[in-house]
Amino acid sequence: MPEIDWIVPVLEEWVDEVRAGFSPGGHPALWATERCGRLGLRRLDEVFAEIRDHAGLPDELELDCLRHTYITHLIEFGYPERFVQQQVGHVYASTTALCTWVSDEYRNRLLEASMARRLERMNGKGLGARC
Repeated sequence: MPEIDWIVPVLEEWVDEVRAGFSPGGHPALWATERCGRLGLRRLDEVFAEIRDHAGLPDELELDCLRHTYITHLIEFGYPERFVQQQVGHVYASTTALCTWVSDEYRNRLLEASMARRLERMNGKGLGARC
């Protein structure tokens, strides 16, 4: 996904330099601890909260917001809804829809495109010539 390819070098640095410093050996966890265990969700939430607070971001911003942001960006970048649903492991499209927070700009673009298609169909049938 070229729109978010900036994350690749960040993750490579984590895997090659930071994670490797923990000497996790063959442990499969991407987020390993210094004791070669799997970093738990509670600790991830704590670390995220520390970073969020340090950055001066609102308390309402939680770790799960990153997942919602990823889903939203995929939708706004034009990836098919079924692809997005499968990408994040949702069984139902309605679950993916609940996790999607599209911007007003995106909604406006969808509305403009829909209106343009409708106008084009109307003009194609000669309806626009009556005005």
